[in-house]
Amino acid sequence: MGLFRSPQNELEKGGKEAEDAGIRNACPHCGALVALSDQQENLNVCPACGYHFRIGPRERIAYLVDEDSFQELDGELMSRDVLGFPGYDQKLRNAKLASREKEGVVCGAAQIGGEPCALFVMDPNFMMGSMGTVVGEKIARLFEYAAGHGLPVVGYTVSGGARMQEGILSLMQMAKVSAALLRHSQAGLFYLTVLTDPTTGGVTASFAMDGDIIMAEPGATIGFAGARVIEQTIRKKLPQGFQKAEFLLEHGFVDLIVPRGEQRETISRLLRFHRKGEEA
Repeated sequence: MGLFRSPQNELEKGGKEAEDAGIRNACPHCGALVALSDQQENLNVCPACGYHFRIGPRERIAYLVDEDSFQELDGELMSRDVLGFPGYDQKLRNAKLASREKEGVVCGAAQIGGEPCALFVMDPNFMMGSMGTVVGEKIARLFEYAAGHGLPVVGYTVSGGARMQEGILSLMQMAKVSAALLRHSQAGLFYLTVLTDPTTGGVTASFAMDGDIIMAEPGATIGFAGARVIEQTIRKKLPQGFQKAEFLLEHGFVDLIVPRGEQRETISRLLRFHRKGEEA
């Protein structure tokens, strides 16, 4: 009997209209309904307002580096429950399923616009990029690899901070990575950080803010403690948006803000400028 009934909604009309209606995302910033295909073609940036959606490391690497140039390093390293923290094993299993990665950072060597570099990209889908012993180990090893091969380092950060399930062992990664970073710097090599949403906690207090140049994506939240914690501690009202990339740029904590679609060109230019400086 339903064969002769008029369509009651967009999903019943069939064809492209039904397809589009089923795969639209609402932008959390402006509320615009964006077709998923349009969002992906725009590097997961809202075409209406420019809001930058969080993306995984493989997707970021795919648009950033030259084709077939990425060679992963230490991809086999994985965290384990060294302290016997209740429920941590299950959290690690869930994180691997959610992110399809073995750990919260992907590291390797690549070329960007023909310029060789070492690259690490933290993963917001793996326990919000939290820093544990393996995350710290992989990034420290990358700096050591880069120093040994005379390569600059480009680092994409996203993190909720140190991984509490690993206790002091996770906090120790701040010092370990910073020491490896210092040796890389003493070798006269360039380090560029790109802060994405959110970059917080111990990552912000260490290697995220140690770059020779600090770049950020538009609208990224960047800070150490949460706004509510700070307000309760100092008993003062904080400025609106004080932890956003734009506020930090205005106050000198970030050097430049670059939209996702322009990052490849900007990074390759900075790497080329650094290499020319070396040659000079």
